Amino acid sequence: MTNSDLINNMKNLGINISSVLIPNDKINMQKWSVVACDQYTSELEYWNDVDEFVGKSPSTLRLVFPEAYLEIESDEDKTKRIRSINDNMTSYCDNDIWCELKDTIILVERTFEDGNKRHGLMLAVDLEKYDYNKGSQSLIRATEGTIIDRLPPRIKIRENACLELPHIMLLIDDPKKSVIEPLLSKTDSISEIYSFDLMKNSGSIKGWKIDKENDITGIVHALNVLADEENFKVRYNLKEDLGVLLFAVGDGNHSLATAKACWENVKKDLDPSELDNHPARYALVEVVNLHDNGLVFEPIHRVVFNVDADHLINSFVEFYDKQGCKAAILSSDADISSLTGHAIRFVTSEKEGFLWVESPLFNLDVGTLQSFLDDYLANNKNTTVDYVHGDDVTGKLGSIPGNLGFFLDKLDKNELFKTVILDGALPRKTFSMGEASEKRFYLEARRIR
Repeated sequence: MTNSDLINNMKNLGINISSVLIPNDKINMQKWSVVACDQYTSELEYWNDVDEFVGKSPSTLRLVFPEAYLEIESDEDKTKRIRSINDNMTSYCDNDIWCELKDTIILVERTFEDGNKRHGLMLAVDLEKYDYNKGSQSLIRATEGTIIDRLPPRIKIRENACLELPHIMLLIDDPKKSVIEPLLSKTDSISEIYSFDLMKNSGSIKGWKIDKENDITGIVHALNVLADEENFKVRYNLKEDLGVLLFAVGDGNHSLATAKACWENVKKDLDPSELDNHPARYALVEVVNLHDNGLVFEPIHRVVFNVDADHLINSFVEFYDKQGCKAAILSSDADISSLTGHAIRFVTSEKEGFLWVESPLFNLDVGTLQSFLDDYLANNKNTTVDYVHGDDVTGKLGSIPGNLGFFLDKLDKNELFKTVILDGALPRKTFSMGEASEKRFYLEARRIR
């Protein structure tokens, strides 16, 4: 493959490796790197601990907006925080804390506290090949519904930002492990560019510099095989011509949607000659194999706040009775193994049990619950919901008076791509790739202006 062929192939695949930034060796990396901003949203003490730990050291904490603060800050305080984020980005660029890697992919190894490892590739993807709208047939596609109302605060940050820091993870369906895994046997001969323990017992992370043409060519060739139209059709036993899905958004869908929205605004003022290489056209992501041994799908549970639990539970039954679905409230000792349909476990400050729908309208229990919650919240404006990870956190928060916690089933990750290809995006917050502490940490960056 010639150099021009390689460039054309990357363009067709929607990938760009022209530039990525990492902090220089003077930076305390443990203080620098913090978890994705959409984690621990109901655990403000987590973010307060991070703030105290970071102190005055350079940190990605100063470059992102932890969502835990969204609900408690006034509009004026949010505006100040966003302005501070943009100012900090400019300051960090002016102070030259970055090391720029050109024509480089970063091989990432994340080791968790239990010793399991997850691997990925850091590169940028073309936002022209991404569409989060319902019915999308784009090469890069959302796996869950995108909530447009969640984009404005993110857009306010990115539209004036000179940098992007990703917690976006894109999945490839590569059961033969042909894209990422061949590189793992070469790490002894590849330059290591970072290696450190992450804060708050979140494991450790390593990164290697992939810049040799033969290694990059190998990655591109393997992706081309996955993106081949005939191969795609055979793999998923498709009877009709559907658009190839190469990259499925596993984490950070709203961040990628924000990047898309900002790019659509930027390109309105560009000359045609500027479109191909404008940095805002691309978004930095980590690409992970769906079949990576360290990638575990966990359910995302729901906790409802400021609610009369009995009213909500009874409303659930009424909601589905009106739609011709048999629904009931079951006690915590009910034998749900013999039941058909969906049995969704709940906990309140006074009791536990199950909400059961015999003939659900949705394939997944998350669809059954979320459809009802959307309706309930629309009619009960003082009630709110949060999406949380882990049974323990859900049980703890759900047991507080005025709250109600729901526990949902785990999605079989092997069914993800085919489900999205045939049925479209899943209900929002259907699954999580690991627990909160296992989410992507901000580390690398990229100039977008």
